[in-house]
Amino acid sequence: MQIVTRDALIDVPWKNGGGTTRKIAKGISADQVAWTISRADVAQDGPFSDFEGLMRVLTVVSGGAMTLVGQDISFHAVPWRPLAFDGGLKIHAQLQDGPLTDLNLMFDPVHCEGEVVTLTGPLLQERQRPDHGMLAYHVLAGQPSINAARLGIGDTVFCASSDAVLRLGKEDALLEIRLTYRDQSDAIRLCIADL
Repeated sequence: MQIVTRDALIDVPWKNGGGTTRKIAKGISADQVAWTISRADVAQDGPFSDFEGLMRVLTVVSGGAMTLVGQDISFHAVPWRPLAFDGGLKIHAQLQDGPLTDLNLMFDPVHCEGEVVTLTGPLLQERQRPDHGMLAYHVLAGQPSINAARLGIGDTVFCASSDAVLRLGKEDALLEIRLTYRDQSDAIRLCIADL
């Protein structure tokens, strides 16, 4: 189990000045990126970057909602509700209630399948990682514990080789990120972002 604390993340301002990204981790298959997890502070309305060929699961983790608008499409991203869509869509973000922070899982569907779910307390449960894959958790609220390690808001835990025992109090909430690798022989390495 590896823990990446929120305080350890490095801010990378966007070129357009509309926000900041904090890379958390990525999965590497040979020389290709199979998946990435990052946080983004979105300060203003603006276009989304084009990640053609990747799937994106976006979850607003703090702040208000935003509407994602494209040609003949519209999505409403609200806090703590994961929203999955094609990373190659040409969309524009419209903030509904001011700046927000979101968590992004991006994955290459050729290499893996990704899913994000919100878990709230009270909860005491063992969660099994996929036979060929991994579990990660990102804290939304409170101080939940995973495998007896107490965490803070914005911390991320990676369970690449073990199951996870979750203990959430009634004020605790987190995102569970489940990655299942398609090719059993594909050795996808967990790489924590440069901290």
